[in-house]
Amino acid sequence: MDHGADHTMSHDGPAGTSWATAAKATLHCLTGCAIGEILGMAIGTALLWGNVPTMVLAIALAFLFGYSFTLFAVRRAGLDLGSAIKVALAADTVSIAVMELVDNAVIALTPGAMEAELSDGLFWWALLGGFVIAFVITVPVNKWMIGRGKGHAVVHAHH
Repeated sequence: MDHGADHTMSHDGPAGTSWATAAKATLHCLTGCAIGEILGMAIGTALLWGNVPTMVLAIALAFLFGYSFTLFAVRRAGLDLGSAIKVALAADTVSIAVMELVDNAVIALTPGAMEAELSDGLFWWALLGGFVIAFVITVPVNKWMIGRGKGHAVVHAHH
């Protein structure tokens, strides 16, 4: 997946990695997480599942979609399936985990959000607000990781 022209990164530390590179990597991660999270929350809420099974489904789908975006991109770049899976796991695990932890904490801590219906504005505000907060917190994590040749830095080697 192309993250723009800013593919230069240093392995000397976070100062060698631009905030733009970290933001692009985080936005890539957020896209997959958001699709999975929204789908999982919508399915669990529509089926009248309890909070725990709904969150488990949402988190599982967030990881699935997050990994899938990277997996498809590196497969298109020519990696075999086994290598592509390793790259996707290395690139996205920490980023998705941080994003999911923050996003789900926001949802869980927003009064009434877990009981809200799909037609309730509170449901969507808590979910989208959680994504915004998760993005803001995850960008510095990704900046730090990319600056050390970890996380999304492993994807850039295959572009």
